[in-house]
Amino acid sequence: MTTSPSSPVTDDPPAAGGPPRDPVLGSRAAAALVFGASAAVLVVEIAALRLLAPYLGLTLETSTMVIGVALTAIALGSWLGGRVADQVDPRLLIAPALGGSGVVVALTPLLLRTTAQWSPALLLLVASATLLVPGALLSAVTPFVTKLRLTTLAETGTVVGRLSGVGTCGAIAGTVLTGFVLVSRLPVSSILIGLGALLVLAAALVGWRARRSRRAVAAALATVVAGSLATGFAPGGCDAETRYHCARVVADPDRPTGRTLILDGLSHSYVDVEDPTYLKFAYVRALASVVDTAFPEGEPLTAHHIGGGGLTFPRYLAAVRPGTRSLVSEIDAGVVRVGRDLLAPGPAGTGVDVRVEDGRLGLRRLEEGSHDLVVGDAFGGVSVPWHLTTSRAVADVRRALDTDGLYAVNLIDHGALAFARAEVATLAATFPYVALLGKAADIGLDPTASTVGGNLVAVASGRPLDARAIQRALDDRNVGWRIATGETLAAWTGDARILTDDHAPVDQLLQSDRSPAAR
Repeated sequence: MTTSPSSPVTDDPPAAGGPPRDPVLGSRAAAALVFGASAAVLVVEIAALRLLAPYLGLTLETSTMVIGVALTAIALGSWLGGRVADQVDPRLLIAPALGGSGVVVALTPLLLRTTAQWSPALLLLVASATLLVPGALLSAVTPFVTKLRLTTLAETGTVVGRLSGVGTCGAIAGTVLTGFVLVSRLPVSSILIGLGALLVLAAALVGWRARRSRRAVAAALATVVAGSLATGFAPGGCDAETRYHCARVVADPDRPTGRTLILDGLSHSYVDVEDPTYLKFAYVRALASVVDTAFPEGEPLTAHHIGGGGLTFPRYLAAVRPGTRSLVSEIDAGVVRVGRDLLAPGPAGTGVDVRVEDGRLGLRRLEEGSHDLVVGDAFGGVSVPWHLTTSRAVADVRRALDTDGLYAVNLIDHGALAFARAEVATLAATFPYVALLGKAADIGLDPTASTVGGNLVAVASGRPLDARAIQRALDDRNVGWRIATGETLAAWTGDARILTDDHAPVDQLLQSDRSPAAR
């Protein structure tokens, strides 16, 4: 038997004793709509985090804002969608909800990147709108569909429970698909444009079957196509979109062989592709001053680096200490690829081995007493990932170091420097000798000046640190930093709380006055 749109066949028989079910929407179609709409909400949420990271940082505050707006959208869409469904025929609402959300989703990369470039003050407002509008429209689909599927009060629990479960499964599928598949294979702009196009096509299918909204769907498709083309010209593009970052490599106009690795708008590494001994960033020169002082000149070391970036310091050690073996734990495989493809790494055989792994897990794999040096230089945005700051992580570092080993970690903090004080207190609880390098005002050596903030380098060891020699090395490299140790450092640290796996509020301790130039 053949059928036509005017007389479709549903997959469910009419309910006994009640009016016939909606002839346009069978149970499988209803489940597909709810599943897909719920999945789309989570795809948008995760993609929005990545879109905002270059401008707001990959911080707890950014994640909290995005999650909060997404949950608000879900609640608002479910509530208003239910009220509207009681007043208007839901068959008139599903296609506009899908099509409208699809248009906004597809335009989101263009809107956010353009706003960040031309009107940063409005970025939070625009970001909230691009999350709230599609999230609310998509969340309204469930009450629309529920209204169409309910025919008798006797089956309310079955229909509502079934669609609620299907929606939850859709949200899980959207989360898993985005986190494990899409982000690793597609640019975030392509994910959102593709999702927007799928939503508009779904609206077209629903509208076609209902013989409504065809012109609106055609206009929505045209908008998606135009928006996707315009996104290619939007500011804020990346050389590579990795699992965690928008990565770019920028040439130094003052040094032909100099390259800066920028992750999410922050300068993370500077590499001279022909001269690995050239160190531009002050904190890297400070690291070199400490290591050059702590170990005999030219002596090869066994080093472990938490965080890779452009591999500036491992390359430096390979150049000035031939035979050094550096193992690097870098969680982002995309950053490793950028370092290989765009930063022109040195020849094979330099003794630098990069593993794509979490830094904390990498520490646990190190044999006891196997390393001379551990360098911490891992960041998510402007903060050290919290699980690398705790007493347990520091204990793993000390276990991996030999008796004369050295731990040097790069920190960034501003304002009252509460995080830096807590991290120094945590180091002092595990290592007998700790020092802090930074601007004099920041480390308590110039009480007449207010703190500036930015990079600091903390050093910890089981053996005494030669503060005078380190200061001479800092001066020789024109770092402009000082070193604090002993009672001076203890007074600066004060009663700062030790960070633990159970309580390490790193993002809260960091102040909001963060500068992209800090790295």
